[in-house]
Amino acid sequence: MDISDWRTKIDSLDLQIVELLNQRAEAARAIGKLKEATDMPVYEPQREEVIFQNVRSHNRGPLPDSELVYIYQRVIAVMRCLQRNELASRQSDQP
Repeated sequence: MDISDWRTKIDSLDLQIVELLNQRAEAARAIGKLKEATDMPVYEPQREEVIFQNVRSHNRGPLPDSELVYIYQRVIAVMRCLQRNELASRQSDQP
């Protein structure tokens, strides 16, 4: 494959990643609603560590574990923000 072929492949993979990230965001929103209903905190460090361990144990490379965990730290931070923003939005809608 030449560089154009590789770039086309990357473009296709990026579209799949966007779809998967949005699916993950929908799941995070649903979890946020459940957390609110049961008075659970948005931030759960022990759950995040389980996610990181799961990611590391399934990593076949070439990304080093540390870089993959960094990516997931950012993804989780964004999902946590999404949960907090939705919670704040629902609270501001209440009289």
